[in-house]
Amino acid sequence: MKEKEREELCWCGSGRAYERCHRAFDEKIGELMRKKYITPPRRIIKNPAQLQGIEESGRINIAVLDYVSQRIREGVSTRQIDQWVFQKTGELGGVPAPLGYEGFPKSVCTSVNDQVCHGIPSEECVLREGDIINVDVSTIYKGYYSDSSRMFCIGRVSEEKKRLVEVARECVRIGVEAVKPWSFLGDMGAAVHEHAVKNGYTVVEEIGGHGVGLAFHEDPWVGFTTKRGTEMIMAPGMVFTIEPMINQGGPEVFVDESNGWTVYTADGKPSAQWEVTVAVTEEGCRILAY
Repeated sequence: MKEKEREELCWCGSGRAYERCHRAFDEKIGELMRKKYITPPRRIIKNPAQLQGIEESGRINIAVLDYVSQRIREGVSTRQIDQWVFQKTGELGGVPAPLGYEGFPKSVCTSVNDQVCHGIPSEECVLREGDIINVDVSTIYKGYYSDSSRMFCIGRVSEEKKRLVEVARECVRIGVEAVKPWSFLGDMGAAVHEHAVKNGYTVVEEIGGHGVGLAFHEDPWVGFTTKRGTEMIMAPGMVFTIEPMINQGGPEVFVDESNGWTVYTADGKPSAQWEVTVAVTEEGCRILAY
């Protein structure tokens, strides 16, 4: 490489010289491509300033979920949760990413019991003792996107539901621990799947995580029923969500035809999901939103 090329600014937009920024990265990517592995395109690799922006968005996302966690209880409608999210996100300078996204009508997804994901808040859906609910918050702040969700148990919940919620949380923790630079996304998905199956649960195959940061949904698609040694290589600078949907019964799901959004378990048994946004680092990963 000529000296002039070494000193050219890096393609990532960091403002640093290519030689001291992503030259070694590109050499590694080239080596992996020659081995026919799936490698991340440059457009999904974030530079330090972008990672900082996503993390700042994540702080708002975390604060909004904290706000909900302090107020959610029996007798609250999912419409009220939507109002809390809209209000608090705005107060903190953000915009709810779901609102208007591909026609989604609300600021947050609220999925109760056998609703797997994309539940639409409603005045008619009032939380009752024994319910479990996933509250999925996504935030835009200064053009950067973050995404995370939490499960909540309403009042006294059956031991079966409690265990499902806890194992779903463990699956996310195991997924985070499996994020290693230059390893396979399939390794992470397999680790999640193995833990769910070991505990007697199934994992939804059709719906998974996704890249996030500069847009609401980016590459890669992140599955949680994958095999080791498959899928895209996890490279430093990638940002994506870990959000396996864990079912008490079978893995089959269907979409509510009346609204085109809400996903239910086919057998009517409960489902649980936690979600975090992570950035791949040289050492492992950093959680940007939870």
